[in-house]
Amino acid sequence: MRRTLVIDSATDTCSVAVFDDATLIDGEWQLLGRGHAERLVPMIAAMPERGRADRIAVALGPGSFTGIRVGLAAAKALALAWNAELVGYPTLALIASQARAELGPQELSVATTGGHGEWFMEDFDAGGRSRGPVASLKPDKAVERVRSKLVVGSQAEALVARRGSGRSLSMLPDARRFDLLPEESLTRDVRPLYGRGPDASLPGQSR
Repeated sequence: MRRTLVIDSATDTCSVAVFDDATLIDGEWQLLGRGHAERLVPMIAAMPERGRADRIAVALGPGSFTGIRVGLAAAKALALAWNAELVGYPTLALIASQARAELGPQELSVATTGGHGEWFMEDFDAGGRSRGPVASLKPDKAVERVRSKLVVGSQAEALVARRGSGRSLSMLPDARRFDLLPEESLTRDVRPLYGRGPDASLPGQSR
């Protein structure tokens, strides 16, 4: 039996969960907005055996620059301390998996809050496979890009309202639903998926 600690702090939410194989043992979910750095470690410490696990899975983004870094720093430190396997997963893939579990297999688009008034967008097929890379778009461009009638995520209702058609389901990522993720969504490459370029660059560098 493999124990997995899941850390998801890449968005306005902060959640942790402990699984034995695919069975949820314990978990906590909070809508924070800010303060992930202060809340994440106490949430992990409140888990059974203080969250100690054979594997750590961490959300890579896209989402909040600060939230992504906080989650990755905690995951890497614990993996080193516990000699645990470290894997990552895309935030929008988890949201898509949660939606399929609730509504059944079907094509869908995920729309979540990005930076500077933009939205993160990604399309998924009925099997949960991504149909293209994440894009960070202004709302009007997001409406032009969206491919599916069903839109899920924190900006789903706003997108469908702008488009004037389709179905929306407001949804945020939850580490306690990690078991819904397809295995191919996991990666050993735990670099952050910011979804957009940096807000500033050094002189002489392109953004």
